[in-house]
Parts: sequence; C-alpha cells; structure tokens
Amino acid sequence: MRLVVQRVTSASVVVAGKIVGEIGGGLLVLVGVAPGDGNEDIGWLARKLVTLRIFEARAGGQMAQSVADLQGGILLVSQFTLFASMKKGTKPSFSRAAPPDKAEAVYEDFVATVSSELGREVETGIFGALMEIRSVNDGPVTLILDSRNRE
Repeated sequence: MRLVVQRVTSASVVVAGKIVGEIGGGLLVLVGVAPGDGNEDIGWLARKLVTLRIFEARAGGQMAQSVADLQGGILLVSQFTLFASMKKGTKPSFSRAAPPDKAEAVYEDFVATVSSELGREVETGIFGALMEIRSVNDGPVTLILDSRNRE
C-alpha cells in the first residue's frame, strides 16, 4: 500500500456536487492499493499514520504532535493512480495497482483500522467515484508512506 499524506487546515471530497467527506485541521490521505496488500500492510500503515508527529506543538515550534494528540480529522481517499507506471511513453499504466474488487476490500479494511487506531470514525471519499478533492495544505507538509518500502 502507498499513502500520500498531507497536513491540512481543511479538506473535503465532492461527488456529483455533494460533499461526501470533510475535515477541518488534520490529514488528507490518498490511498493506493497494490496486488498482495493485506492485513500486515494495513496495520503498519494505520499505526504509522495515526502516530505521525507532523504537527507543531506551538506556533513556530518543532513537529512533535500527531493527529491523535490534536484530535484532528483524517480524510481517506482511494487513489489507484498512486501505482501508475510511466516507464514506457507518456500514457500511464496501472498494472501495478490492485484490481478494483480487491482494492476496495483492502481500502475498506484500512478505513476501519485507521478509525480503530484513532478511536473515532474517519471521513472518506467514495471508492471508484469521480471525486473532486478540495484542500488547504498546512506548511505545506506532504509525506509518502509505502508498506513495502518502510523508510
């Protein structure tokens, strides 16, 4: 699994003109699923995401607090394009992304696990829908987490 994590002051997902998920300050997380991703990937990424210390303890201070510490929101959005390959030509190949049925099951398990780790429900987009993402980045702080490259 691969995540693109953005610290935001606000974020929302709009589908067909309606807001389906929305947070104030917290994390906007784009979620990509690869073939073979499972419980170990889900657990590791969920724990890492909830405990990432990327929020400042005070204005101008060092990053010392997590989204859990601040009671911030998390907005999870499925995005298969995180596994796009541009090795050949200019048209992306998505063969490294999990097929939709497998990806949706892993994504739903990830949503449930993050909610459990956080101790409350998280916001989401709609899997497979054409979504409009609105966000106000904070910092900006953007990180990439990959369960197969645990740096």
